[in-house]
Amino acid sequence: MNPRLLLPTMSLLVAFEAAARHLSFTRAAAELSLTQSAVSRQVQALETLLGVQLMRREGRHIFLTDLGAVYQRELHVALNRIQNASLQVIAYRSGVGSFHLAALPTFAAKWLMPRIGEFYAEHPGTLIHVHSRIGQFDLQQAGMDAVISVGDGAWPGLVAHHLADEVLLPVISPALAGKHQVKSAADLAPLLLLQVATRAHVWRQWFVAQGLSPHAMRVGPHFEFTSHLIQAVAAGIGVGLVPSLLVQDELRSGVLQLALDIPLVTGLGYFLFVPPEKLKLAPIAAFKNWLLEINTHSMKSPPLKPLL
Repeated sequence: MNPRLLLPTMSLLVAFEAAARHLSFTRAAAELSLTQSAVSRQVQALETLLGVQLMRREGRHIFLTDLGAVYQRELHVALNRIQNASLQVIAYRSGVGSFHLAALPTFAAKWLMPRIGEFYAEHPGTLIHVHSRIGQFDLQQAGMDAVISVGDGAWPGLVAHHLADEVLLPVISPALAGKHQVKSAADLAPLLLLQVATRAHVWRQWFVAQGLSPHAMRVGPHFEFTSHLIQAVAAGIGVGLVPSLLVQDELRSGVLQLALDIPLVTGLGYFLFVPPEKLKLAPIAAFKNWLLEINTHSMKSPPLKPLL
């Protein structure tokens, strides 16, 4: 068999994979910096070369045939491996590199950013492009190389590196604490309990753990970001149950204080998640090693005592 049939040019393969992924010549053209007609011609050339129909064209819409869907899946994996191999070679050649990191917004702002200068001091040639993401998503589709998130360590297709257990602390502003004396868990019930929208269940867990009925809770407003909730607590709106990692500065400065020294260990943790094929990329490996080295002291600082 003619080897050319088994090894189409990279331009044909890349054009088809992009068009198949987007189901759009227009979006594929924008991604590849080509014209729409150029992408269409390359897909047609690939179909002619292989002697099969990979796409159906119906008006302005395109659809994958069954063979096209199978071919796209295999190409997606193969092209991703080629890209990662090239990045790895470039990184090893130069000893430097860059990668895109997704992280929880408040974690990035309050924990990672104040410390990332230490990483750059040790690895001056490495660049980390930080993006905000909440919840699980497709790293490949989002253009991310690694992610720091909270969970149970399970993220299909990714390798998890445990950084710290999640410990939630009930915090309050000194002004609100001065108006409402809190000596026991039951004393929190009359106060507004502020919540992060995606973690609205944690106050219920805390109340149940103290042997109290969650029906006694006075549920307060929800916030999309933990940083907004922390600001609302500091403003005296109510009490927050927030990760200890994210309020250490406020507790040390006295902007916030512990309402009670009764933490909630959720059973979840902070993890660095990396696709297995990217674990050996020099920039990602350096960042992973740095995180694992500092997590034993920076990420596991003990809860502070209430300011009485």
